[in-house]
Amino acid sequence: MIDKKVVVIIPAYNEENSVAKVIRDIPKNLISEVVVVNNNSNDATRKNAVNEGATVLDELRQGYGYACLKGIEYVKENRKDTAIIVFIDADYSDYPEEMNELIKPIFENDVDMVIGSRALGNKEKGSMTPQQIFGNWLATSLLKVLYGVKYTDLGPFRAIKFDKLLELRMQDTTYGWTVEMQLKAAKYKMKASEIPVRYRRRIGHSKISGTVKGTFMAGYKIITTIFKYL
Repeated sequence: MIDKKVVVIIPAYNEENSVAKVIRDIPKNLISEVVVVNNNSNDATRKNAVNEGATVLDELRQGYGYACLKGIEYVKENRKDTAIIVFIDADYSDYPEEMNELIKPIFENDVDMVIGSRALGNKEKGSMTPQQIFGNWLATSLLKVLYGVKYTDLGPFRAIKFDKLLELRMQDTTYGWTVEMQLKAAKYKMKASEIPVRYRRRIGHSKISGTVKGTFMAGYKIITTIFKYL
């Protein structure tokens, strides 16, 4: 039974046009708090998140992992009874209303971590670039070969038991965050599963896949992270 000990962490960098939509669509009957980590934005991201009732933290160090780590530290200090952490991006490419399905395997089947797979779900045309699709395939193929675990995606929309998340001792501060979580869960023999999720074109311009440099850096970091923990 869902007991509302679920905290949502949303890393956000210059997402003033989308972050409010994400917060608004989160099923409020499921969660105890929405934490937006404002990752050094220079627009109205912070203001718009506050207006929607979210707890907003500021992380001045640029990096997806830095933002996620900031959110985890906040929960550890202020929400000690938290059962589950849900991560979702602030760009409105995921469907927050699917959160119930995302966390259901944890409550019903005692799964430790659930990945929302865009590969298994319905993707809007153009929502993922060819290089993103290839990168996901390559990374998940390497995870299967090197760690013996089968994933179809490194999707950012995911849920994990909070105590298990702390056991992972997450370290990555930038693009390797999602794959680090998945490979460490495999190394520590945690029970993981995937569910299909829908995915749409993001609002605004991607800071990673929208640039050649961002795409290269993300791909390099993901691959090096996979080999780092062998």
